[in-house]
Amino acid sequence: MKFLTLYFIIMSIITFLLMYIDKNRAIKGQWRIPEATLINLSILGGGIGTYMGIYIFKHKTRHPKFTIFIPITIILNLFLYYILLKFII
Repeated sequence: MKFLTLYFIIMSIITFLLMYIDKNRAIKGQWRIPEATLINLSILGGGIGTYMGIYIFKHKTRHPKFTIFIPITIILNLFLYYILLKFII
């Protein structure tokens, strides 16, 4: 249980930091982190960090890929977390 919780926390921290980095690079006109990377990491458990990054940094707020899909990944991740805790771990 601790490992699973730690995994989701670490993934959320990583995606939150990547949203911060991507926002700063967007402002400076530098090379950006691919959207696919941000979405895939959200699917793999970092959805909460991505969602926080969207609203704290005001980043990707006009992209339905992020404003609609990321909350869905959070719901799916929470469901997976529940299933793993309840039936497998």
